[in-house]
Amino acid sequence: MIGLALMTADSIHEVETLVLLLLTVVIIFALIARKLDTPYPIVLVIAGLVLGFVPGVPQITLNPDLIFLLVLPPLLFSAAWNTSWREFRFNLISIAMLAFGLVGFTVLGVSLLAPLVFPGFTWELGFVLGALVSTTDAIAAMSIAKRVGLPRRIMDLLEGESLLNDATGLLALEFGTSLVVYKQVPTVLSGFQRLTWLTLGGLAIGLMIGFVVDRVERRLEYGSIEIMLSLLVPYGAYLAAEAAHASGVLAVVACGLYLSRKSAEFFSPKTRLQTSAVWESLSFALNGITFILIGLQLPSIWSAIGHAGWRKLLLDGLLFSTLLVLIRMIWVYPGAYVASFFRRHLLKQHTEAPAPRQLFVVGWTGMRGVIALAAALSLPSTVADGSPFPQRTFLVYLCFSVILFSLVFQGLTLPKLIRLLGLEGHSDSKQEEKQVRRLMLQAALSHLQEKRNHERPEWTNVYDHLADHYRARLDQLADATHDDQSNPMGNSERFQQLAWELLGVERRTALSLRREGKLSDESWRKLEREIDLAELRGAQAGHMLH
Repeated sequence: MIGLALMTADSIHEVETLVLLLLTVVIIFALIARKLDTPYPIVLVIAGLVLGFVPGVPQITLNPDLIFLLVLPPLLFSAAWNTSWREFRFNLISIAMLAFGLVGFTVLGVSLLAPLVFPGFTWELGFVLGALVSTTDAIAAMSIAKRVGLPRRIMDLLEGESLLNDATGLLALEFGTSLVVYKQVPTVLSGFQRLTWLTLGGLAIGLMIGFVVDRVERRLEYGSIEIMLSLLVPYGAYLAAEAAHASGVLAVVACGLYLSRKSAEFFSPKTRLQTSAVWESLSFALNGITFILIGLQLPSIWSAIGHAGWRKLLLDGLLFSTLLVLIRMIWVYPGAYVASFFRRHLLKQHTEAPAPRQLFVVGWTGMRGVIALAAALSLPSTVADGSPFPQRTFLVYLCFSVILFSLVFQGLTLPKLIRLLGLEGHSDSKQEEKQVRRLMLQAALSHLQEKRNHERPEWTNVYDHLADHYRARLDQLADATHDDQSNPMGNSERFQQLAWELLGVERRTALSLRREGKLSDESWRKLEREIDLAELRGAQAGHMLH
């Protein structure tokens, strides 16, 4: 607050101008990305690279605190909110092998190999470097995967990995920084205790805040206040966990998952649609700005380390990026089979062993993002004795190289790789969604028939009209044609009352199937949105009648 109070009018104007320019650039190049049929993260990073060398463009240095405190919480919350809890829970062991096992394997592998590849590196510096690049950013990978129809099983793994590995990567960085700055080697016991508190403390704080917000939301009936509260929640969860020295990342993830499950019970249809639109716009703006900022960092990074010679730097960046891909590939195959063994024999899950081509895609989608760069820029400038942090600029450069290589090269080649391996176009949830739609319509018809037996004769035509509407929708499902989402509301008040009542039956049926684990969160959100829109259309028709 002190910093804000000391800001002058000129500095506020500069910040406003900068944000306006960044958002304008995001909009322009996002439109170009759509024209090129290319995921917008890739285009925005390239745009930032180009703009960084344009004369007159102000040099913008990424502030790590800005990323960790302002950008990270809402993006994590949004990702957790849109994650299917059923799939997340079902794939938890496989996700843990990536989010915990792969992070540790990456840190260990880089700490051993970096001294052999880069002169002047010690294993301690390799440990720091491995921690910096151990976390993945699934935004680019997911935007590509959804476009080409990557199997849901792979997408669930990538989403879960990106949600959890930030916490383990940042813990590894904490240990690595202590190794270099204070020459302290943490014991196995202290490391286990720290990881335990980070994990359990972060999860507990996130769930506690989620529970409180759930109770508060059930008493609110004003959409604007509810939307504002949803924007504050991720920051509250993150800051509360950080104040307790637990994982702010896991607190936000746990809070997002919990509230996402509960939102069907406390949001009204109108508020839910409004909140969804606000969060979708906010997430796009934050993601767009961060990818632009990644590209804009090249001039400052290059000026700090360019004395080493551009050819050597390019080769070092390419070598390290390739090395990191190999490390991920080496872990992915045995790790997946170990996870599959435990899932089948200990948890008794009926799951097939992962196909080698699917694992190759999982290995290829290990893309790094702004969190890795922010972590690199947050490294201290000096160590405990006052001397400069060794190889700091080179560490930042290698981290930037990995981000650029993974986002641009791996991102651009991923669609072709998916098609080459024959993994595109598969939708694992359509059949499930179709079956749930059938159960929803049958439940509505059963409710209608039961209610009709106790209704007055003059309303017979209303019941016939509604019954015909639902039977037509069932027939369309059987014929695999498009779903009829037209508004069944008629011109009588009784007709509308029954139509709203039947929509409630549909909603309760779908929600019950979701709770039983028979409907994924992704399909639920799609069905929920359709019912919300139908209810709002009915409400508007009702206002016209009155």
